[in-house]
Amino acid sequence: MGISKWISGAIGWAVAGPLGGLLGYALASLLEKQDGTSKHKEYREYSHVEERNSFLVSLLVLSSSVMKADGKVMQSELSYVKAFIVKNFGPDAGAEATRYLRELLKKEINISEVGTQIKRHMAYEARVQLLHYLAGIASADGSVTFSEINVIKSIATALDVSPADSQSILAMFDNGTGAAYKILELPEDASDDEVKKAYRRLAVMHHPDKVSHLGPDIQKAAEEKFKKITEAYDKIRKDRGIN
Repeated sequence: MGISKWISGAIGWAVAGPLGGLLGYALASLLEKQDGTSKHKEYREYSHVEERNSFLVSLLVLSSSVMKADGKVMQSELSYVKAFIVKNFGPDAGAEATRYLRELLKKEINISEVGTQIKRHMAYEARVQLLHYLAGIASADGSVTFSEINVIKSIATALDVSPADSQSILAMFDNGTGAAYKILELPEDASDDEVKKAYRRLAVMHHPDKVSHLGPDIQKAAEEKFKKITEAYDKIRKDRGIN
């Protein structure tokens, strides 16, 4: 399925507000008038397809902010986003998504306004997963710059993702010695019991089933995040000799 057909088919809540405006006011207007009623009232229940597609729109828009953060757009970053779209919608959609993304890179993105719209409609676990993708884009060229970190932190604030959770996400792309503790949101002098409790809490919060409504591909990507948490726990447990 091409991304244009995806957008005109079932975009869900992302057709309204700043996200809809960034994709094109004409398109947003067309979708809103399809059956003479508003498609984006807050009380409306959205299908899993609409939720999934709105997640993809949010990803494209916020990706452009991360990619511009250090003043240059790397081909590796474009390829990272395209690969994700291809996995969800196929090669044709990947090419179209790249064109949309190039247009978005020319626009100024108001992170606060976009984040406010997203957090009104998207569950917390999905917002954390979205942040994980954005951190992956920043690290696609092999390193994460301070400017990229600052933009990701701004996005996390706008999405109402807790500082501890955003630091945990960033630590998943950090090979430093203290990364395992940051992933588990712990100081390095935490007790063994605190380590175990932190792991259990995060394992429940980040379980892939939490985003199953967004589709199998996004759920599979969530498994990577879940694996990072487990690996961090295993490393600390091995270093400390915890049974």
